Amino acid sequence: MYSTNKNSKAVQNEIRSEKRSIGIIARWRTPQKLLVLALTLLPAISVVAATASAYDISRCRLSNAELYESKSPAVVRITALTINPYRQEDRVHQAAGSGFIIDDRGLVMTNSHVVFGAQAVSVTLNDGTTLPARLLGTDPIFDLAILQLPKPDKGKFSVLDFGDSDQVRQGDEILVIGNPMGLGQTITSGIVSAHNRILPERPRLLSWPMIQTDAAINSGNSGGPLLNSCGDVIGVVSVMLGNAQNIGFAVPSNLAKTVVTSLVEKGRLIRPWLGVDGSLIDASMKQIFAVPLTSGFMVESVEPGSPASIADISGGRLPVKVGLRSLILGGDIIVAINDIELKDNESLQKAFDLVHIGSKIKLKVFRQDKIFTAELNIIERPLQPGDMPESSQSFSVFQGLGSSENKAHRNHGEIGVSP
Repeated sequence: MYSTNKNSKAVQNEIRSEKRSIGIIARWRTPQKLLVLALTLLPAISVVAATASAYDISRCRLSNAELYESKSPAVVRITALTINPYRQEDRVHQAAGSGFIIDDRGLVMTNSHVVFGAQAVSVTLNDGTTLPARLLGTDPIFDLAILQLPKPDKGKFSVLDFGDSDQVRQGDEILVIGNPMGLGQTITSGIVSAHNRILPERPRLLSWPMIQTDAAINSGNSGGPLLNSCGDVIGVVSVMLGNAQNIGFAVPSNLAKTVVTSLVEKGRLIRPWLGVDGSLIDASMKQIFAVPLTSGFMVESVEPGSPASIADISGGRLPVKVGLRSLILGGDIIVAINDIELKDNESLQKAFDLVHIGSKIKLKVFRQDKIFTAELNIIERPLQPGDMPESSQSFSVFQGLGSSENKAHRNHGEIGVSP
């Protein structure tokens, strides 16, 4: 889990931050603006509010009790054992979370932070049967993972179907099924409090729009399904807002279901790597600083060993804070990519549509009143230290929901009770 002393009001304001990470760009439209977010080679996913006429749940007449009875057999409890040979007193770390079966072959979806780096993973079905599970793939960026269960001796696994998270509306009723606080399978209900919610940027996670709910979720709910009133999975429960009540978040189903094939076949998501992070210089930024800033993407930091680092692109050195917006000034400004000038979100999207692994891109860069050209050879993004849930750093009040026995890990991903 992640924790800090920031109050909830400040965090809610930060949620609306316009800071962006640069990678392959996917986009979501909101009524106010186009959000440009660092994602993957996945197709662009539009997480938008549907019109009232586009979302018909009138066919869903089951009560919560009936939904639970029909859907709970596909929800599982996950226990992950990690052994750290460099710690003697607390070298065994046991984490617990939730998951759900998505395929009758025994594929289980859960959160990456529940199983990442585990030496042994077991899954307990709703009927109490415990099975060994094989970890097929994880993605710490989206906080998703896929497990493989052995073929059942008889019959088939119960499965849950993915719904269309594009059709989510604020106020829609939802259900959460999981294993909170080690108490066993539990159902809670609530509504969709918000959609397209952008959490404050964290080094371990790139930004993406999430579904916010007021349903009660706690440690151990990680990886469980967020169900609509038809019983379809519209989200994967992932994080909660610390120091607050009933503010939880789920990865949208339309994002979750697109990563399954890559995690199963390759064990990971393959992302092109540019290696810069920063902010698009817009009219408001120029007005705030009252200086003739060049339009483009202001580089605030550069990842060591990245194509940008090899090309000698420089990040900022002067941290400043304007209201609740943190910036690092003094870095290069990328004016254009492959001759596409970066003037707004649309041009940024267009430029990064052309960035692929193995491609060579040309940057026009502004530095100290001069323009120069840099060429970057794009490679696959490797796993970064900040991606991993074992990182001891704390970045925000947002907390993952896995339970843990190991107190040493409580500041970065798992708190709560013994599984």
